[in-house]
Parts: sequence; structure tokens; C-alpha cells
Amino acid sequence: MNDFFERCFKLKEHNTNAKTEVIAGITTFMTMAYILAVNPKILGDCGMDKTAVFTATVLASTIATFLMGAFSNLPFVLSAGMGLNAYFAYTVVQQMGCSWELALAAVFTEGIIFIILSLTNVREAIFNAIPQCLKIGVTVGIGLYIAMIGLKSGGVIVANDATLVSLISFKNWSPATCSALLTLLGIIITATLMHKKVMGSILFGILATWVLGMMFEFGGLYVPDNKVFFSVIPTKIVSTNFSLEPTLGGFVRGFKEIPLTLSGFLGFFSILFAFLFVDLFDTIGTLIGCASSGNMLDKDGKLPGIKGALTADAIGTTIGAALGTSTVTTFVESASGVSAGGRTGLTAITASFLFFISLFFFPLFLTIPAFATAPALVLVGFLMVTQIAKINFNDHTEAVPAYMSFISMPFFYSISEGIAFGIISYNFINLISGKKEKIHPLIYILSILFILKYALI
Repeated sequence: MNDFFERCFKLKEHNTNAKTEVIAGITTFMTMAYILAVNPKILGDCGMDKTAVFTATVLASTIATFLMGAFSNLPFVLSAGMGLNAYFAYTVVQQMGCSWELALAAVFTEGIIFIILSLTNVREAIFNAIPQCLKIGVTVGIGLYIAMIGLKSGGVIVANDATLVSLISFKNWSPATCSALLTLLGIIITATLMHKKVMGSILFGILATWVLGMMFEFGGLYVPDNKVFFSVIPTKIVSTNFSLEPTLGGFVRGFKEIPLTLSGFLGFFSILFAFLFVDLFDTIGTLIGCASSGNMLDKDGKLPGIKGALTADAIGTTIGAALGTSTVTTFVESASGVSAGGRTGLTAITASFLFFISLFFFPLFLTIPAFATAPALVLVGFLMVTQIAKINFNDHTEAVPAYMSFISMPFFYSISEGIAFGIISYNFINLISGKKEKIHPLIYILSILFILKYALI
């Protein structure tokens, strides 16, 4: 078996082994299994059948992640993207009044365009054109971004009208304060395991925090309200209640709904462009961040195998739309697997297998609480932020654009906005400073596109 894995994934060449890769795949899956619960809820809010969305999400994630491992031999995992699914449900369908079938048609078209761009090296060229300082800035920004996601999902930070966000109040005991406390305890447990260099420390941190949550529930300290905070003790493990029929092929009906007028086509194009834009730069940002954190970029800042990765991402979006789910994209939580030692496609194949079996064991996977996965995101964020030491802060033409990139991501809650601010500031600062020779022609084009986006959309 080891010889088979070595032939397929070149483990020794990447200084890894099968055990490490499998643990990394399990870790990534555990940190992003929440999407299997969240995506059906979000798309269900716009009238889609939740069971069908769950099934479509599982199958699209399985296929896209498998293709990632097979095409690129990279450890990245894909599923229906957060943010893009919210735009799909709450903006395109609820606010703009489009049907979910038409929204799926836009996602399907986006996937076809991305397949063409990936095969013609356009997306790869954009990746390679981004300067090294911004690649580091994006890595740091994603670290801050996913740390914020972790603290928010674990309930440690809450909305506050006066200060936007604040620390949760621990004065009165409730499921929310219990969740926040367990998140903080999970950070301590996982950090200790990491310091002791325990193999699979992030995965074991998730499991240990989950078990601690079960103990709290048994002891009456964690009392589920069955509205926001559910039981963390599995009561049902296996289920075969799944179907694709309500959503399968819905995009075909969506194409028939596009009005045969200029305004109708322009309206459809505006929806399509929004999906294209966010997905393009979210994916590029995620690949940069995760690859940089694992020192997987070559001496020129390029990612070997990126063409296969981008192609898998594009095919995943197309298949997902055909099955009945929103845009499938590379998940930033892949950084947890990279931090656990994942370096090859075996990590992705492992996660793909887990996605598939979750189709039958989804009651078990959906029991994994947010407070168990939140510490993993916070500490993976820490590992990514350490890349900040590679920024040359003595050169403001390099440091300030990197800074604009990494502060934008958590503050604007968007990877693509962080890339946009980084590229625009890099372009103008270097141009005004008389260092236009540093600017790749694509950076000029991207800057103009970003400015037009902010001005027109």
C-alpha cells in the first residue's frame, strides 16, 4: 500500500508519509464539515430542497476534492463556498427576485468560463503576476480572517452596536457563554498539543474539545436550546435519507428564464460577473495563503500543479451547479490540513472519501459543534500570521501594500477585497515612487478592473 501511495503522490519527494497525509485530510474535513449543515440551511432559505442541497453539496465536494488530488497532487479541499452561497440565496434570489434555477444557471456558466480560463492559463498567469510581498500579505490576511471566523463561530466575539464586535460577556451562564469557554479551552488544549509536537495535534484538539463538550452536557453545564445550540452527543449515526431529484438539472430551467431582452441579458451578466469576480480572487487568495503557509511555492513564488488545481476548482463549480448547489471553491480551511503536514493529493483524496461517507453518516458529522472546530481555525490563523516576518518593512513600496492586503481581509470579511486593496495600493505606490519596472502588466489591468468594480457595482 505504501508503495502505491508513493507512486501516485510522490510522498518522499514532498517530505511526507501516508500517515501524515491521512491525518491532514481528516483534519481538513473536520474543520470544514460545518458546510454540510450550513449550506442546506442557507440555500433552503431561498426555496431549495434542503435534503437535495445536502446531497448535492456532498457529491460536488467529493468529486471536486478528488479531482484536486488527482489533477494537481495538492492537499487542498473544495466545497460550496461561504459568502458565495449567501450571495446566491439572499441577494440574487431574495433581493433581486430571481429564481434559484436562474441563479444556478449563472453558477454553471461561471464554471464553464473558469474551465476555459484555467485551460488557457489565464488564472495561472494572474496567480504568478501577484508580487511576492502581496502573496505574503494575503497569507497573513487569511490567517487573521480565519482566526476571526473561528472566534465568531465559537461565540467568543459577538456583534456590538457601539464597537462592531466585542468579547462575549461571561456574567450570566448560558449555552453561548459555555460555547465561548469551550472554544478558549480548546485553544489552550490544541496549542499545548502543538507545542508538544503531537502528530495530528489539530485533529486531536478538535476531538478533545468535542469530548469536553459532551462532558459539559452530561454534567448539565451545557444545556442545548435546540434552536441555535444543539446537543453535541450523537444520538443517530447512519441515515440514507437523501435525494437529488428536486435540484438536479435545475440550471437548465434557469437558462429558459433569462429574458430575451438587452436588459435581461445585462441583468444575468451582472449576476454572473459577481460570481466570477469573487470566486476568482477568493480561490487565488486561498491557494496563495495555504501554499505559502506550507512553504509549497517555488523560488519564483509559483505553485507547482496550480493548473490542475484551478481546473479541478472550475470543474467542481460546474458539477455543483448541475447537481444543485452554489459555487464550489477551494476552502481556506485547507490550511488546517497543510498545518497538520499535508503536502500532497493524498490529503485531498482522504477528505474526498470522508465527504462521500458523510452522505451516509451525516447525523454524526453534523453533531460536531462549532466550539470544537473554532480552536483549530484560530491556531491555523496563528501559524499563517507568522509569515509576516518575511515582509521587508524597510521598503514601504512592498510593506504598505502587504499591510493593506492583510488588514482588509478581517475588517471587510473578504479575501477578494484584501487582494483588491493590496493590488491597487501596490500599483499606485510603486508607480508614484518611480518604480514602475516592478509592476507586472497584469497588475495594471487588475487595478483598473478593481477600481471599475468599486465604481460601478
